Amino acid sequence: MAKNKIQHYNFSSVDLLIYMWEKRWILITVSLLAAVVSVFMSFQITPKFRSSVVMFPTTNAPVSKSLLSPNYSGRQTVYGFGEEEQAEQLLQILNSEPVKERIIRKYDLMKHYDIDPASKYPYTRLYEEYNSNISFRMTQYMSVMIEVMDKDPQMAANIANDIAALIDTVYNNMLKERANEAYNLVEKSYQEAEQNVNSIQDSLEALGKLGINNYETQAERFNEAYANALKDGKMDGARRIQEKMKVLSKYGGTYLSLVNRLNFETERLADLRQRYKEAQVEMDQKLAHKFIVDSAYKAEKKAYPKKSIIVIISTLSAFLLTLILLIINDSIRERLERRKEE
Repeated sequence: MAKNKIQHYNFSSVDLLIYMWEKRWILITVSLLAAVVSVFMSFQITPKFRSSVVMFPTTNAPVSKSLLSPNYSGRQTVYGFGEEEQAEQLLQILNSEPVKERIIRKYDLMKHYDIDPASKYPYTRLYEEYNSNISFRMTQYMSVMIEVMDKDPQMAANIANDIAALIDTVYNNMLKERANEAYNLVEKSYQEAEQNVNSIQDSLEALGKLGINNYETQAERFNEAYANALKDGKMDGARRIQEKMKVLSKYGGTYLSLVNRLNFETERLADLRQRYKEAQVEMDQKLAHKFIVDSAYKAEKKAYPKKSIIVIISTLSAFLLTLILLIINDSIRERLERRKEE
């Protein structure tokens, strides 16, 4: 009778329910078996615990200018929160090799993940385990979350906190390498400017010993004194003044040139001194590059596996697969019987 009924099904919702009712014992049996097996298998899975750290990135505002420059008018300061660009940079740092290598080495993850170093492709398996257990993502609030899954809840928390701490180390090492190069360049220019100023001052001091201290003022006074001496008939005094005027005339141009150079080099030295201080700050700075919102702590409840979800999914999958196979089986049998009858 069931063989004849199958040919009248068009599998609308009502027909499907009728068909499922007729096959209820098969479907129930398979579903129960699947539930029992999934419960058993879920107990064989090693439980894992989740710990997470939530942080916000800081801005990329230059520390030296923000703190030292009185004329700094940048939109961002070192005290502000970063934006999407800084969050993406933070993610790049978290996914970098220096962070991975330090965590792997510190916690001996090769051994912790039960990977035999002598096996085939041990490091490939190690990095696959690392990436499956440790993840980073940006939240909708532009914060960055570090999530660590591990069979040891305390280790999960420790790894998450250590990764967060490593951000500043890796970030500052990268910045320091570039800051050192900039510092060396500025230091060289600063020292050259300082030597130029000292050299010009030495030359002006030598001219001062010749009696040249202020060309414009001296020239005016010598001319006036010379005229007065001639007027009063003081020829000896006029000759002495004339000798001084010759010296002033001989070295006056040099004096003016040195004074102009000294003014230029002094301004340049002041600018380089500011840059030099800023370069020192950039080289020595060890400011944090993130604001920790939530630190990781030892989880009390496992996060994986969710036995109830495993059982529900496995049971539903077995139920649907059995139903599909039954429909296919009955359809094939019906077609074969039709051919025999023809």
